[in-house]
Amino acid sequence: MELSTAEKIRVILKRQRMTVSQLAEMTGQSRQNLTQKLERDNFGEEELRLFAEKMGVKYESYFVMENGDKL
Repeated sequence: MELSTAEKIRVILKRQRMTVSQLAEMTGQSRQNLTQKLERDNFGEEELRLFAEKMGVKYESYFVMENGDKL
């Protein structure tokens, strides 16, 4: 079973010893707003890139064609 994006963010936060409140503050939003986004699993790609930067990880997003090409 694959983790949702929100679950992945929570795992990274735990591994980086960060809280949702810290990530919210670093990304200029309220803890309540970020918590709601995590509950809805609703994120844009630019927001995910910002989260990755603030959490100190790399974010990659792409489609993989049957022949292995990544788009």
